[in-house]
Amino acid sequence: MPQNTSFDEHTIAYTDDAYDRERASNGHSRYGAYLADRADQFGGPRNPLTPVEFATAAWHIATSPVMSPGYVLIRPDLATLTADVDEEGNLHLRAELPITHRALAVRPAVRMDDWSTYRDTWNPSPWHPRIQPETVTRPTLLTTAVFLIPVPLHLLTAPAGGYHATRTVQEAKRTVQALAQHANQHAHLIGALR
Repeated sequence: MPQNTSFDEHTIAYTDDAYDRERASNGHSRYGAYLADRADQFGGPRNPLTPVEFATAAWHIATSPVMSPGYVLIRPDLATLTADVDEEGNLHLRAELPITHRALAVRPAVRMDDWSTYRDTWNPSPWHPRIQPETVTRPTLLTTAVFLIPVPLHLLTAPAGGYHATRTVQEAKRTVQALAQHANQHAHLIGALR
């Protein structure tokens, strides 16, 4: 499994090309094999996807739970980092961060249980996932901050119509790398709540 050595306060997502090549069942790209298995999601020559549709599909396939571990690795303290489309067809990244009571400006007046922190003895990183308590014996308040990060259209790849093994993999990789970099440009907003 890839190591989380590239995460820091400025990095919430990154692509792992070395791991992608090393673990590729097709000899080239593990992500490419996942894309090939889902070629029907990429339209056809007569009905090509828009850049937003392409980015959404490429990101969904590149991340867990479709790929586990994903081609795009997401910092473990985030519950999710997804590519979503609003009602007007604009793309945004949706980051969900479980936050503890101590990060709240106004804390509950009554003592309640909170998120637990999962500490993996094999991973010395400070970026630990927050998990729901295993047993609930008293009221528990689990608060999650949701960040919506608009994605400018110029960051997206205009895909050629339909699925083509080499071209689609290159376009998808370029797209998800741009989205990960865009997310990282906003990492400081998320870090403020840790």
